[in-house]
Amino acid sequence: MGALPVYRWHLAPDGLATYRQLRAAGLRPAGQPVVAQLERPRRRRGPLVAYLYRVDLAKPVRPMTPAKWAALAKANAARRRCPECRRDAGYVIPASLGVCVPCADGSPLAA
Repeated sequence: MGALPVYRWHLAPDGLATYRQLRAAGLRPAGQPVVAQLERPRRRRGPLVAYLYRVDLAKPVRPMTPAKWAALAKANAARRRCPECRRDAGYVIPASLGVCVPCADGSPLAA
């Protein structure tokens, strides 16, 4: 297999799109291989790279099933539950704290 064609940022030919562009259009790559890549140069680090897929081979995004919606709701609820006081904080617990803000501050509200 040869090297992928490389295009400069914003200069990709019509008919190719990044993963995010496909999702914004309600599409998914559907297992197709990457056909090219975009590179955006940066000053102090390597270039930003985005892979391109053919739009004509993309398929519609699969709809969420009731089971997927339930699993997502359960996962989001777990992210709001404080592991120390076991209450729903009403917001996603910050990873930097690991507990809700009242527990992190040691305030009496946490008790």
